[in-house]
Amino acid sequence: MAGSITSHRDPVLEGRRDGPLIVTEDMELLDDLLRLCAAAGAEPDVHHRMPERRGSWEAAPLVLVGDDAAVHCRGATRRRGVLLVGREQDDPAVWRYAVEIGADSVLRLPDAEGWLVDRIADVVEGVGEQALTVGVIGGRGGAGASTLACALAVTAARGGRRTMLVDGDPLGGGIDVLLGGERAEGRRWPDFVGSKGRVAGGALEESLPELHRLRVLSWDRGDSVVVPPPAMKSVLAAARRRGGVVVVDLPRRFDEGAVEVLAQLDLGLLVVPGELRAVAAANRVASLAGMILKDLRVITRGPYATGLDEQWIATSLGLPLAGELPWEAGLPYVLDAGAPPGGTAGPLARFCTAFWDRALAEDAVS
Repeated sequence: MAGSITSHRDPVLEGRRDGPLIVTEDMELLDDLLRLCAAAGAEPDVHHRMPERRGSWEAAPLVLVGDDAAVHCRGATRRRGVLLVGREQDDPAVWRYAVEIGADSVLRLPDAEGWLVDRIADVVEGVGEQALTVGVIGGRGGAGASTLACALAVTAARGGRRTMLVDGDPLGGGIDVLLGGERAEGRRWPDFVGSKGRVAGGALEESLPELHRLRVLSWDRGDSVVVPPPAMKSVLAAARRRGGVVVVDLPRRFDEGAVEVLAQLDLGLLVVPGELRAVAAANRVASLAGMILKDLRVITRGPYATGLDEQWIATSLGLPLAGELPWEAGLPYVLDAGAPPGGTAGPLARFCTAFWDRALAEDAVS
């Protein structure tokens, strides 16, 4: 179980936040608890006995008492969020200690490590509504999925929403390039390949480049790396815990990492140009994505071949129509000038703003 915890050297754990109160004289147990706090992105307050500072026991978001120190905590103010922690599996006295200090639970390491990291992270970060997570997939190559993903993220951020854009396509060249941020300082996907277990959401966000009021997790320009499915799952789960919206640019071919992303999406958008070959290609993509993602919708893009329109394409794919991506004259020149997709007033920005209004309203009702 211990191997499932994010290493204390993981870059997302820089800038850790105030964490639990730890009371123990057992140095080996303390090492374990410090490692678990690091994995949760928390900076604990450590004492060998009951803290002398008045109020610190009551004010701590969580209290972790080593079973060696329980006798020193008798008479402490009764409160919620006290956990008795140890490694001895067969000590019957531990239950008496738990009653004496008013502990909520008795935990045994290493078996309870995963649960404890989650509990520490929850009290540090808070447990709120998860982000509305939208994935964008191209029905064929060059469909404009990356451009739409960027535009959705930019308009969400400019609307005052906490926004993260995640590049899920390792062969796409890096979505930060579309935002003019390929030189921006911050972490990229190769820095997270070793992540597993609980990743601290706040520290993840702070470690990423900030571009156009949003945070971006992209690929770098180095050699291609494979992000293991556990890392993809953990990082995206951390992004979602921060609330707001998360937009993911997905590849058309679904490896194990992309499948982990699909499983966490609230909504998928399949971008399909108005041509027969694109519809045929999109049908294959939709059949694979639909095995995992329950809410997949079509966004069409003109011009349309003879006999085709947006409703015909949606009907052919057997998917609901989410809208028609508008043509924006001069968009390539805008991008070359350094402006992000959706960053200037125009049809694309209006389309994305209207999309968020509808999607967030649906999310509030569901």
